[in-house]
Amino acid sequence: MAMEQYGVTKPISLAGPDKIDLRRTRELEKFMFEAKLYESNEEAHKREEVLLLLGQIVKDWVKALTRLRGYSDKMVEDANALILTFGSCRLGVNCPGADIDALCVGPSYVSREEDFFHVLLEVLVEMDEVSELQPIPDAHVPVLKFKFHGFSIDLLYSSISLLVVPDDLDISHPSVLYNVDEATVRSLNGCRVADQILRLVPNVKHFRTTLRCLKYWAQRRGVYSNVIGFLGGVNWAILVARVCQLYPNAVPSMLVSRFFRVYTQWRWPNPVMLCEIEEMELGLPVWDPRKNPWDRTHHMPIITPSYPCMNSSYNVSTSTLCVIMEQFEFGNKICQEIDLRKASWHTLFEPYMFFESYKNYIQVDMVSADADDLRAWKGWVESRVRQLTLMIERDTFGKLLCHPYPHDYVDSSKCYAKCAIFMGLQRRKEGAEEAFQQFDLRATIEEFKQSIFVYSYWKPGMDLFVSHVPRRGLPAYVFSAGYVRARCSGLSNERLVGTSDCGRSEVNGESLRDTRLKRIHYSDVVQTLHPSKRQSLESPSSRRRESSSPEVDGESRSSSTGSSTLVESPEISPDNASRVMMERIPVESPVSSPESVATPTSETSSSEHLGVEEVTCSNEGSCRSSEGSDASSSPELHSDLTGTSPEHDSNGKRVSFTKVAEALQPNTTIDMIFGRRSAIEGRVLQQRHETGWGEQDSIEQVWICSMDLSFASGRKKRREGVEASRQSRLLNGL
Repeated sequence: MAMEQYGVTKPISLAGPDKIDLRRTRELEKFMFEAKLYESNEEAHKREEVLLLLGQIVKDWVKALTRLRGYSDKMVEDANALILTFGSCRLGVNCPGADIDALCVGPSYVSREEDFFHVLLEVLVEMDEVSELQPIPDAHVPVLKFKFHGFSIDLLYSSISLLVVPDDLDISHPSVLYNVDEATVRSLNGCRVADQILRLVPNVKHFRTTLRCLKYWAQRRGVYSNVIGFLGGVNWAILVARVCQLYPNAVPSMLVSRFFRVYTQWRWPNPVMLCEIEEMELGLPVWDPRKNPWDRTHHMPIITPSYPCMNSSYNVSTSTLCVIMEQFEFGNKICQEIDLRKASWHTLFEPYMFFESYKNYIQVDMVSADADDLRAWKGWVESRVRQLTLMIERDTFGKLLCHPYPHDYVDSSKCYAKCAIFMGLQRRKEGAEEAFQQFDLRATIEEFKQSIFVYSYWKPGMDLFVSHVPRRGLPAYVFSAGYVRARCSGLSNERLVGTSDCGRSEVNGESLRDTRLKRIHYSDVVQTLHPSKRQSLESPSSRRRESSSPEVDGESRSSSTGSSTLVESPEISPDNASRVMMERIPVESPVSSPESVATPTSETSSSEHLGVEEVTCSNEGSCRSSEGSDASSSPELHSDLTGTSPEHDSNGKRVSFTKVAEALQPNTTIDMIFGRRSAIEGRVLQQRHETGWGEQDSIEQVWICSMDLSFASGRKKRREGVEASRQSRLLNGL
């Protein structure tokens, strides 16, 4: 018997549920009812009434415009506009209190720019039932946001090429796409995609239950927001529909488990498609990476099933894709434990502890004169947060990943309107030479702020402040009432170098006690040197503190152990605009389970004590070694190192790596004393990058040669001292 095919491939399995699967499905549905994921009949009835009232408003609006344009009485009588739902309402998975995604379809002579965003806007402003009105005409899909009878509504507008819009308009027919602009196509696509998804799934009831479950899971785990770079409602609907096609006879409990199993193994950027991509004679652009170079840059393609097929997840970046995949891994692990009866459904839906998962955050504060202005200002800023993520990835060459959290937090203690959004910072897994690199994001933040203040509807009082905040410096209003932050004693350095538990810390395989002894020994060595040598060997962090501006010095404070180099920001207010936005953020290496890491008392250890090589990256992308800058910038060394090909000694051995080691003197000498190999490796790689020579020499060669040079330098100085003493004795004897 041939296997029936759903979608672009054959199903993975046609197996149906057994008794255990049916019992788990009942438990899942019980949990969803207890979590109040289903709206009551009363609320559903009220939602229908609100849509009918909204439909009557737009019909009267179109009739009034038709009369003003001088059309006949018959034309005015036949003038019509439709209100169609899309998104969760059209798919039948809307939760209590959910927004209403609606589309207004009007005739060809009613425009979006003038009539919808001006005339209809004035009509809504005059209505007492309408509040929180916010037009966003410059969005990728222009939208009018407002509250109507207590329901939040996102209203789109599409003007189709018909003089009269029929009540029985088939929105799925390709004819509605004739002679319309791209914004209208995107607006119409919401309804068309929802209808096509429901046609392509084998069991609509199981699809709706599974989608409702996974949308709630995504919200709890902080990966539900298309605006800031995660996945929105249509993305989750397509992903769930594809799993339903692969397991057509599975029940919701099976589909949830299979969902995480499939997408933890999915090889992105291979696209998720429910049907073949079709091209029509209309000539509208469709997603095709073979023809469109821009489509090749998409990280997580999720293709809409209706013409014109588009990538609905173009907002996903490298950083947000990593976060999504981490959460898929978490869901897959919990579902495996549920199958073994080691966990319950409640465990799967535990909220993501965002403010305990990172050591460093970016805080974006938005302030305005009143709550209405703040609502509009916040909507604009949130729509641009994705650009900040991309800018940070660009300026750090992908070494720093950002996790924008799709929730805003209101500071009610201020006399002015203020709210904030946060982004977690995490280092991408790299080699040992980049384990301690630091990043200067001040130019990036300034570029982001400049892109924000081009807002067309800016008003006096609207302002933006961006700052770096360590975990221990997070404001109290981001935590719920009664929340107690986890604490652990001692210095912790997890995620920065290796891993550590709450009660101990390891740095490059050595215990914390050994590290503290090493700090004392290093200090003693520096103090015994000649003042000129002592200055050249002082740590770069101390030199930066001495040369920093008073503004930076006033903003920075160390941790209780006195070992933190993080810069905290003072209280932000509209009067405090001239502030340092970002100062060399040290970030941690990623870990597999951020929820399991306890919050330490001290967030990071001092770089000068741990032998951390600090690299400051400018906005042009050039990196320089902080400790090796004096040697590498020397004119004599520069002339000697550039433009010369690798040389050979009398034995035929390459000596270009000797030049590398010489260029790193005298800064490698103190590193030789303590065996700080990672710091030297970072400087060696940087010297290779800047000068272009020595690329074929191993770090091992440079390491050995540096040690030889250090010892040879010491022997030379001793010989010179002996010779000077001998000459002195001879002179005294004469």
